[in-house]
Amino acid sequence: MKINWGTGIVIAFALFMSFILYFVFEVQSNSKYDNDLVVEEYYKHDSHFQEEMARIQNAHDLQHKPSIKLEHDGVKVTFPVAFESDKVKGNVLLYRPSNKKFDFDTQIALTNSSLIIPQKKLIKGRWDVNMEWQYEGKKYLTKEVIYVN
Repeated sequence: MKINWGTGIVIAFALFMSFILYFVFEVQSNSKYDNDLVVEEYYKHDSHFQEEMARIQNAHDLQHKPSIKLEHDGVKVTFPVAFESDKVKGNVLLYRPSNKKFDFDTQIALTNSSLIIPQKKLIKGRWDVNMEWQYEGKKYLTKEVIYVN
């Protein structure tokens, strides 16, 4: 049987489409390739963007800002001594961009103006730290990126 050039093009297209569809089905059906959204309710989260920017600006305008640093025993959140520890309320969200299963949230409970998140809770890689807090009724948001080795 002899194949002309028109039939060859149709066969090539069919093979190429089969090749692409195989990989699409493989990625969608295999849980190893998790493709979740960053935020579950994206549009609801996005509607509060201006409020979030105001809280970030509040934190930026502070003369003495809290710091978030990685130390040998874990992530240390330190507030300036000018802040009264019992008046600081909020939480610290550690977000793992590569896998949401490792995300966790910690309430702010200061000891000597600092909070330590233990190293054993952190795996190696990038962590986005979002600290939402308020002091004397004013809301703040501090964001940092840390890398655990």
